[in-house]
Amino acid sequence: MRRSPPSFLLAYNSGPTRRILSSVRLTPWHRRPQHTAGRSRDSTQVSGKFTSPLPDSGPKLPFRFETGFALFAKRAPRPFPPPFLSPPSGSFSDPLSTHHQSRDKRAFVHGELISGWTNGDDAVYASDYFICANDGVGAWSARPRGHAGLWSRLILHFWVAAMQEDITRPRSPTEPYSPDPINYLQQAYERTIEATSGPNDCLGTTTAAGAQLHYKADTTNGTSSATPLLYVTNLGDSQVMVVRPSSQELVYKSKEQWHWFDCPRQLGTNSPDTPTQNAVLDTVELSEGDVVLAMTDGVIDNLWAHEIVENVCTSVKRWESGEGGQASGPRKDGANGGMTFVAQELVNAAKRIAQDPFAESPFMEHAIEEGLASEGGKLDDISVVAALCQQNTT
Repeated sequence: MRRSPPSFLLAYNSGPTRRILSSVRLTPWHRRPQHTAGRSRDSTQVSGKFTSPLPDSGPKLPFRFETGFALFAKRAPRPFPPPFLSPPSGSFSDPLSTHHQSRDKRAFVHGELISGWTNGDDAVYASDYFICANDGVGAWSARPRGHAGLWSRLILHFWVAAMQEDITRPRSPTEPYSPDPINYLQQAYERTIEATSGPNDCLGTTTAAGAQLHYKADTTNGTSSATPLLYVTNLGDSQVMVVRPSSQELVYKSKEQWHWFDCPRQLGTNSPDTPTQNAVLDTVELSEGDVVLAMTDGVIDNLWAHEIVENVCTSVKRWESGEGGQASGPRKDGANGGMTFVAQELVNAAKRIAQDPFAESPFMEHAIEEGLASEGGKLDDISVVAALCQQNTT
């Protein structure tokens, strides 16, 4: 991800921002033809994956996500330290009763399996009602006790936990549930600090971008109906985007937050940023068939917004026509496996630019605007979660 200075020189203290957004259209910017990359770069490929959405506790909602995600890591992730992962067995004389623990590659915190998936320094999560993409600052991997990937994953884990705790909290009939994502992220931030302090001292910072699906009820004209409503929370330069393939338009995209160029807002060690003071919350009305994307900057540093929209819409059409692998049911709108195809095609497109030293890219453009010499794409961890908004018939 981005470089992280030893300490921050700037701190902005604007409170949480809330606004209702309507759909907008983008004017396409046509990329110049690319040359074949003349150099190779070390990288780790993780193929796209289809996820049966992780179960969300709480009442059934009228809408749900069908999700898929795809990952590309520029390098293998740094292993999580104990106690988040069991240390390897020291010798054959170790008690056999503990040997099995050293073979368990899953990550735990406070005895619970850590939610989500790690991709380099990124972390992603996908479920029926919430998707998330966090981007750990890779510079921490060069420092003692630096674990950006752990920070991005723990923030995600505790964010989900806080949300689920609030959803399942007992309420009176006159107190309906209302999402409070910034509060959830603040709790996640505080719990991550606690989990990584003391004897478990681990340094790191991460951006955070999540989208929670809910709804608003309409009781006008004597009828009762519901509209899907998306709560988007962002801190830093990961991004949530809503694409409407039916009209090939960009409905919404979150705005990146920066201290200065190449240094986004971030949560963690030495950072002045906090969710309560700096996170932005947007609410976006959705339609059935909309595709919600949660992406790290490995995508948006290499693809312009109109290219992302075009890629997603094309992938949905290809899936509907029978491409992209086997479907588990009707393919309309990219359902029944299409979100994995959408996510993988977007990762592939971003990866091609990232590995092309002659390509024009948004990162190159921004660097030149800052007076810095730059060319080609930006090699980084690339993480995409794609979620299709659909009626909940389960």
